[in-house]
Amino acid sequence: MLWAKRVLTEKGYEVFVPEMPDTEHPKIGPWIEKMKKTVGVPRPDDFFIGHSIGCQTILRYLKTLSEGIKVGKVILVAPWWYLTLDENEAQADADSWLKMDVNFEKVKSKAGKFVAVFSDNDPWVPIEENLEYFKEKLNPEIVVKNKMGHFTADEGSTELPLLLELLK
Repeated sequence: MLWAKRVLTEKGYEVFVPEMPDTEHPKIGPWIEKMKKTVGVPRPDDFFIGHSIGCQTILRYLKTLSEGIKVGKVILVAPWWYLTLDENEAQADADSWLKMDVNFEKVKSKAGKFVAVFSDNDPWVPIEENLEYFKEKLNPEIVVKNKMGHFTADEGSTELPLLLELLK
């Protein structure tokens, strides 16, 4: 979300939006390595905001953090563990992410707070299954927005002012 980067930078936040490798066929290892390189040593006042597969990346990145390292807040926009996909290729890419386990107990200990933001009409992220899954695994603050699709510009979501509220 270019809007978020612009607005957060204007508000004085230092914002990093890593250019992830091979976005057409994302792979866990290279994406986590990109996160590690971008973040360096995370601090207790760091906030992480992810969208869709970026949420998966953040969760898997947090799992790699050493004992005693914790970030402030993690905001997951359109996070998924269950997907509605039609294309075999897209399903194959998603399957590789879903088959590699995430130690949610360890992940939960790596952030002061988690927030999961869903849309009630996301065509790829079925809300009921994902909302319940993340509630059980992370116990995040849950926010459900009305008719935001998958929070992409293609679906008319070019701004998400809620992010500013969630960072307070």
